Amino acid sequence: MPSFKVTSTPKSIEMMAVEQKYAPHNYTPNPIICESALGSIITDVDGNEYVDFNDAYSACNAGHCHPDIVKAVKEQYDKIALPSRGFTHARYAEFCKTLCELFGFEKVLTVNGGAEAVEFAIKLSRSWGYVKKGIAPNKAKVMMAAKNFHGRTLGVTSGSTNETARKNYGPFIPNVGPYYGDGKLLEFNDVEGLEECFKLEGKEIAAFIVESVQGEAGIFTPTPGYLEKVRELCDKYNVLWVADEIQMGTYRCGPKRWAYENFSDVKPDVLITAKSISGGLYPVSVVLSSAEIMNTIEPNTHGSTFSGSPIACAATIAALKVYEDYKIPEHVAEVGPYMLDGLRALCDKYPLITGVRGCGLIAAFDLDGDLLEANGMTCWHVIMFLRAKGIAAKNLHHSPMIRYCPPLVITKEQIQIGLDALEDCCKELLLMKPEDIPGVKEFHYLSH
Repeated sequence: MPSFKVTSTPKSIEMMAVEQKYAPHNYTPNPIICESALGSIITDVDGNEYVDFNDAYSACNAGHCHPDIVKAVKEQYDKIALPSRGFTHARYAEFCKTLCELFGFEKVLTVNGGAEAVEFAIKLSRSWGYVKKGIAPNKAKVMMAAKNFHGRTLGVTSGSTNETARKNYGPFIPNVGPYYGDGKLLEFNDVEGLEECFKLEGKEIAAFIVESVQGEAGIFTPTPGYLEKVRELCDKYNVLWVADEIQMGTYRCGPKRWAYENFSDVKPDVLITAKSISGGLYPVSVVLSSAEIMNTIEPNTHGSTFSGSPIACAATIAALKVYEDYKIPEHVAEVGPYMLDGLRALCDKYPLITGVRGCGLIAAFDLDGDLLEANGMTCWHVIMFLRAKGIAAKNLHHSPMIRYCPPLVITKEQIQIGLDALEDCCKELLLMKPEDIPGVKEFHYLSH
């Protein structure tokens, strides 16, 4: 039998059973019941430690509970946490000025979660389309790329091609998504399709919302010249280019802040970001653009109670300082290639891994589903094997594909632990019975 680090989790078993009884099953979690975390290490309720290769979907880029951000948030809680949006507060002006000057935009709107920010970007694009472009009332279209993941709210899901995400939630919002013409599908990296789409429907297209790197689809990067062509075509047809940097921003894709900066020299009209902007300590999302575009939103037509709160502002300003003070961009440039090279070496060596894609400090590796199925296993069993080795990771949707997305403060030594655990999996998993993997029998109901 392989040597496993995590073999007993009695409290986790009990808590997960209670969770499954009382909470809706809208997630299929890896059964790691987190008690605490610091940097790149998570500790569960049973005292087991895991190297985090999920990073709250790229939210905790500065590492879990970074002391500088924790300190800033605690200090703000002692003053004021939440005034009404009918007023303003002492941190908001500094927050707006800091983000606009640092990111190179004129206006910033604050909300809470990433999907909420995309929802606003749809509204902003439509408003600009009617007010500035002159699109006929109720005709504005917002294009997206196939296999996108912009969140799970109804407006965002309207633009999804993931049928699992759409099942039982219709009818959907019209004129949002990747379909154009007589039902043609606009694919990521398809410049010919994008030009055809704009030629056919450009007069009614307000915006093209696209992930700079497609994350949930499997870490697909833009082909050389793609983003430059997006910029060129959007200029030609008077369409807003809206860059979704919710998961891939803040140095996730390389030493430059935004994914699009690591792959091009062009700039979007609208930038959406969230998650790691506050270091993962408080839900913050923002939409940035020019004054001309943002001023098409009239007073009292968008907002939410917690948006731009003093805590959100304190966490964000502190997190932005942490990324610079602790030289996180330089660290990503050093350790990112180390992780990607290690994964590619395993792909070349073992048949279980059939492909690796990535950039910066994020990667996805494909698994041979047939090999797993022949042994009565799925991708979930790989996740559980890694869990037993002390690695916290997740698959991408229901596909035989796993993402390695650690906090950006992870060390080479910790990355090597993740690579070694994966190599052990490649060597040992298919020689085992599924039920011999620690936790598989106890958490079998999560495998579906």
